[in-house]
Amino acid sequence: MNQLPVRHIIDNVSFDLQEQHDFTWLQSLGTVFCVFDQQDSGNISFGIENNGIKHFVKYAGCRPLAFSGEPIDAISRLSTAISLYKTLKHPYLINLINHFESNNGYAAIFEWFKGECLHSHWLFAGKAKQTHPQSPFYKFKQLSVEKRLQALNTIYEFHKFVESQGYVAVDFYDGSILYDFSTDVTKICDIDFYRPAPSVNDMGENFWGARRFKSPEEFILGAPIDAKTNVFTMGAIAFGLLGGEMDHSFSKWEANKSLYEVALRAVSKERERRYITVSEFKKAWDSKK
Repeated sequence: MNQLPVRHIIDNVSFDLQEQHDFTWLQSLGTVFCVFDQQDSGNISFGIENNGIKHFVKYAGCRPLAFSGEPIDAISRLSTAISLYKTLKHPYLINLINHFESNNGYAAIFEWFKGECLHSHWLFAGKAKQTHPQSPFYKFKQLSVEKRLQALNTIYEFHKFVESQGYVAVDFYDGSILYDFSTDVTKICDIDFYRPAPSVNDMGENFWGARRFKSPEEFILGAPIDAKTNVFTMGAIAFGLLGGEMDHSFSKWEANKSLYEVALRAVSKERERRYITVSEFKKAWDSKK
């Protein structure tokens, strides 16, 4: 049964949910100046300002329009993810400040980072992502190869650290990348589904992640999800930011041939042909820059 969306207004920001929800707990945090309500994860996020200081608040417990699951599952995922942000705390990861239960849900508060998300599907869907001059992804692709390599270095350094801590990245894609065009600083966000290593695909074809960046094993029930999986992801991200994304042809590649060959090996469909670890991949990558 399709229900009409329920409009919510907080401060000067309005958004629609599947049903009414109590957000009075937000008032004590400051003034809401923006909302991110188009996620299918069950989370809704807010930009909040208090005494000139901005924070990013991620919340689970309501029913966003794009969410088809149960709020209790979204609450469980977000509360479980808190330990990840603590264990994997890093200069290149958005910084968790606080977290708490509300009457009907769970909230995580992060330092505000003014970077733009490279997969802003709520503003630039479909072709607009690639072509609209205001699209963060389009703007990023206009940057010099040097600046994009610098962003990739941030991504690779962080995931080398993730690996060193005994974890694997799950559901990392261009929507997990924030880029500040005024300072050329890159940050990672949304690591909620990262797991202790090694792990297995316990969901089959619907395993978490964007199809554009998923390895073959991320479509197969019972397949290993490990360092070699993350090597594939790092290579796929390279093709997303420097090449033709799922088109791995050299004609679409914008960096040198040596880096192309490193990225191509990383995205081998056969796991045994890939680099063994992210650390090994990064060492090969750095030697070709």
